[in-house]
Amino acid sequence: MNLALWIVAGLLAAAYLAGGAYKVVTPKAKIAAAGHSGRWVEDFSAGGVKAIGALEALAAVGLVLPAALDIAPGLVPVAATGLLVIMVGAAITRIRRRELNLVVVDVVYLVLIGFVVWGRFGPESFTA
Repeated sequence: MNLALWIVAGLLAAAYLAGGAYKVVTPKAKIAAAGHSGRWVEDFSAGGVKAIGALEALAAVGLVLPAALDIAPGLVPVAATGLLVIMVGAAITRIRRRELNLVVVDVVYLVLIGFVVWGRFGPESFTA
């Protein structure tokens, strides 16, 4: 179980670090022009998009770094919970925009993040 949690957390961290950094450094108009999946930025200010990206990148670091360095490993499930909140917001935004085919991707991320939250707060807690 611990190995599975590390693998899922590592993959999520890589995905969210890349996605968050992309949102921080890429202009809002370029994200929107990248395709249908990027048009959600039309509902947010440029600063809002950058803030979401920064939160995603920070949460990605929080998924692995505290446990890897053994410095406050209890922050791992907290970071995962933050990502869970971000993804609930993403799913709500997709539903509101009637982008239901893209909600499936959000749900997959929610399940994976939920697994990390459950595992790190529960049976494979770093603080137990």
